[in-house]
Amino acid sequence: MPPAMYGFMRLTPSDDGQDENEAIKRELAAHASREGFTLERLFIERLGSEEESAFFTLVDAIKATDVKHVIVPSLWHFARLPGLQAAMREHIEKELGAQLWIVQGVKAR
Repeated sequence: MPPAMYGFMRLTPSDDGQDENEAIKRELAAHASREGFTLERLFIERLGSEEESAFFTLVDAIKATDVKHVIVPSLWHFARLPGLQAAMREHIEKELGAQLWIVQGVKAR
C-alpha cells in the first residue's frame, strides 16, 4: 500500500464553483498517486467560516500520525501574502518535519 499524504486547500466565500472545487480535489489525488502516495485526507480551509482552522487541524494531524507529506494546489492556498506563505511552509517543513508538495498546474484562485 502506498504511503499516505494529506492535502490542504483554501476556499473563499465566493468559491461557489463546486465543480471546480471537485476538480482540484481530483487533481490533488491524481498527483499524489502519480508520486506514489495515497491522498488519505483533505483539509479544507473555508475563509469566513466559524469552523476551526483547517490549517491547525492539519498541523495537529501531522503531529499525531506518521504522515509526513502534504500536498497543496499552490502556496496561495496557505495565504495571499508571500511572507505568510513562507512562514506556513517553513512550519510544515522545518518544525513538523513534513515534505510539502506544491502542484502549480491546478488553477488557484
